[in-house]
Amino acid sequence: MGLGLRRFFTTGSWTDLRSRLISALVLGCLVLALTFTGGWAFRALCFATGIIVFDEWSRMTRARRAGQIHTFARRSLYLSLLFFFFGFELAAIATVLAGAAFIAVVDRGERKADWVLGGLLYAALAALPAGMLRGHDSSGLIALGLIITVVWTTDIFAYFAGRTFGGPKLMPAVSPKKTISGALGGLAAGVLAAALYSAATTGRVPVLTVVLAAVLSIVGQAGDLYESWIKRRFGVKDSGRIIPGHGGLMDRIDALIVATAVAWLVGGLVAGFRTPALGIIAGPVLS
Repeated sequence: MGLGLRRFFTTGSWTDLRSRLISALVLGCLVLALTFTGGWAFRALCFATGIIVFDEWSRMTRARRAGQIHTFARRSLYLSLLFFFFGFELAAIATVLAGAAFIAVVDRGERKADWVLGGLLYAALAALPAGMLRGHDSSGLIALGLIITVVWTTDIFAYFAGRTFGGPKLMPAVSPKKTISGALGGLAAGVLAAALYSAATTGRVPVLTVVLAAVLSIVGQAGDLYESWIKRRFGVKDSGRIIPGHGGLMDRIDALIVATAVAWLVGGLVAGFRTPALGIIAGPVLS
């Protein structure tokens, strides 16, 4: 293992990681500051995230070729984000679902707008669940902090474990560099970090938190692989150029998008969709 670590720090792997850490630090500080602030500031972040993700998705998948259907999808998303920004969350969800249903019906014969439909739903998932989880109280802050902790810890330790231990590839046709050892290392680290985070913030470690952390780690990695598949499908290297020299916003938050959406759904099913954060941080405690 010592030889593996020495080889890791003396090859191009460390240069690659350093670049990733710098961009993650800048973006991470902004996200954490706005998440902590909450309220209109965080809703504005979610609003901007939805717009940027839809734009990157459209460029990457060439969805603009769908013409008027793409314009309709973009306007549906913007209207949904406006409803969300001003606190009309149910109207925001209804607008996205109605827009998606309309596109599916109109395009059911030709199926030329599948990627437009996917972009509308994906951009909505990037914006709405996070804002609905955050809410206006401390439970939302703790819940989002848990998700961020799991996703970022998984990503960092999956990188280190994969580079250090190597072994069989996870999905070589989609992402040639990801390994099974990296995925398992990230999973273990994500669950441990979630338990420590929960103990530090709430003084307890609910069973649901541990189980949910494992689920979020897995679906987060799946979200990362999904974007890698899309980029390979369309022959692009990065989703965009919003982060100088290091790709687009989707490249940085693909895992977070899926994990947050799943956490919001689980929290809503457990505690109701008016207070989904409580469903994430509450539950039976591990003895």
